[in-house]
Amino acid sequence: MRTYFESYAVLGALLLVGGGIVAGGLAANRLLRPNRPTAEKLTTYECGVDPVGENWAHSYVRYYVFSYLYVVFAVDAVFLFPWATVFSAPGYGMTTLGEMFVFLGFLAAGLLYAGKKGVLSWV
Repeated sequence: MRTYFESYAVLGALLLVGGGIVAGGLAANRLLRPNRPTAEKLTTYECGVDPVGENWAHSYVRYYVFSYLYVVFAVDAVFLFPWATVFSAPGYGMTTLGEMFVFLGFLAAGLLYAGKKGVLSWV
């Protein structure tokens, strides 16, 4: 029979082997890649915009809010699919239905808040 700490030894060994594989891949990449830095390659480059003027780039927070709202509603879909399977199970119908209406209420409140703040208008 195994002792309690032997199972942790197996886990530790697997973590070391996994870390070794990752470190080996990164080391092989560093050794095998070509390294020819030029002044043009070392300049800052972002999204096709040449780095001219100030160091600070102007970015709109609106794009981050759109992505945040997308993530919120994508997570909504993650919760809806398991709910549909549990809803059909006997004995869980009304409980899961009530919980889902509370969940959808929170999402609707968030969507109404975002609409009221003007976040959903594109320009």
